[in-house]
Amino acid sequence: MATTVIQAFNEFLKDIVNLDSDISKTARSSRDWLLGQISKFDEKDNTFPKLYSDINIHFGSFARKTKIRELDDIDLMIGLTGQGSTYTEYTDKIEINVADDAKDLLNLCHDYTNKLNSKKVINKFVSACSNVPQYSNADIKRNQEAATLQLSSYTWNFDIVPCFMTTTNIYGVSYYLIPDGNGHWKKTDPRIDKERTSRINQTHDGNVLQVIRVMKYWNRRPTMPTMSSYLLETMILNYYEAKTTTASQYVDIELPDVIAYIHNNIMYDVNDPKNIQGNINKLTYDEKTKIKNKAYSDYYKAIDARQLEKDKDMKGSINKWREIFGDSFPKYE
Repeated sequence: MATTVIQAFNEFLKDIVNLDSDISKTARSSRDWLLGQISKFDEKDNTFPKLYSDINIHFGSFARKTKIRELDDIDLMIGLTGQGSTYTEYTDKIEINVADDAKDLLNLCHDYTNKLNSKKVINKFVSACSNVPQYSNADIKRNQEAATLQLSSYTWNFDIVPCFMTTTNIYGVSYYLIPDGNGHWKKTDPRIDKERTSRINQTHDGNVLQVIRVMKYWNRRPTMPTMSSYLLETMILNYYEAKTTTASQYVDIELPDVIAYIHNNIMYDVNDPKNIQGNINKLTYDEKTKIKNKAYSDYYKAIDARQLEKDKDMKGSINKWREIFGDSFPKYE
């Protein structure tokens, strides 16, 4: 229940959208304990690939603080030492060529080759996690690019992604190499995403993350096709990177223009800000059209809600926001 729009949004963000602070604290503690266990894998098993913890990195929306309820996954990239290995880049994959003296890696190659098999590397993590006594009752499996660890005591799972770091090229750029889901490898660099999110948010006085989170809730509602969380986040950051005035601390003031930006741009390509994947807008024409139409409708509802608030009609404004965000948005008291 709320008597003002500000109060309604504050309750909505606190109780429905944002992660519970106690859960986030528990999750970080659990994550750090897991990292401590992983750091011992190569000590306990001399056939386990040699770890390179200096390049470990937290990635994904939990790390960028753009995750919304309920917390369902925490992403970790765990560094491995290349031991003199090299890589060959093709249009559709990267092959890691294992050096002759890297015995722990040679054991994980595709049969009768020195090409490192990313599925075998992931399975090595699955096996090692299974040997941790505290994880004996956990569901642990290989899932595309990661070893997924689901503990019965938590609602979230950990996605553990093995990675290597390339040497710096002539342009001063290095990349992470991670599994591609098909037994080979691909480039990524979550450092760029983390830096970009933080930089743009700071430029706007720390007001962008809250907008991203509330728009993720909007995106999740079953009123239109759902775009990927990363696509939505990238589009919103694109909007704020180009915006010359500082974002308001009040989310409702920002939403009409952000929704309009989605409407105006969802039909077009959206370039990967890391300049690795190219266009990340993989939605079908039909999906794009439905999102475009929903954004068009909600833009005008948001405009109406803002005007009703200016006219001191708090009940009317709150009810209009409820049309956009559904019954979980607080009612007028």
